[in-house]
Amino acid sequence: MILSTTPTIEGHTIREYRGVVTGETIIGANVFKDFFAGIRDIVGGRAGSYEKVLRDARDSSMREMIQQAQTMGANAVVGIDIDYETIGANGSMLMVAVSGTAVVI
Repeated sequence: MILSTTPTIEGHTIREYRGVVTGETIIGANVFKDFFAGIRDIVGGRAGSYEKVLRDARDSSMREMIQQAQTMGANAVVGIDIDYETIGANGSMLMVAVSGTAVVI
């Protein structure tokens, strides 16, 4: 599966557009991770626990989108957009949503 944030894939002609595909993941942020991430942010270090949660959520959303595209008979997804949002009480949940257009090249 070829994935691209651009509307085309250089060197390939899009033969068919199969439709919009999406993937969403919502992950609860652990209270202790939040506390230690806040301390790291204060002292200027990287918030490794948040970075891992973001990576895991993004990867899960991408897998879901790819699975949808494969079900539609696509072999590529173009125009991919990745959005991050905090939701829930006090931003206690992290949502990662990805979308793109499933195509056959």
